[in-house]
Amino acid sequence: MRKPRDFDADLKVLDDKARELKTRKVRQLGELVVATVADTLTAEELAGALLVLAEKREAGKREAWAKRGAALFQSRARRNAPATDRNPDSAPSQPGRAQPSTGSKGAA
Repeated sequence: MRKPRDFDADLKVLDDKARELKTRKVRQLGELVVATVADTLTAEELAGALLVLAEKREAGKREAWAKRGAALFQSRARRNAPATDRNPDSAPSQPGRAQPSTGSKGAA
């Protein structure tokens, strides 16, 4: 005879997975807001701007927005790439820090 399936346990696993996906989505949206410097807007301004964007039906504008968004993600991916994947001749850019001079090592 087969072992009866525990539907309650299966539902709990699915519920936990759904909760985790929702949490990840919210976190990623927050990261997107920060990455685009939209965190300087008020919640009302941001919501209004998103509503206007969602109402747009012009394919050309939407394609242009998609290209700009893809470029943002690609540039972030390059900045976050491991040091071995980066150009060894270029200095890493860090906001708020002075870039080291290329003249001599160790001189501050």
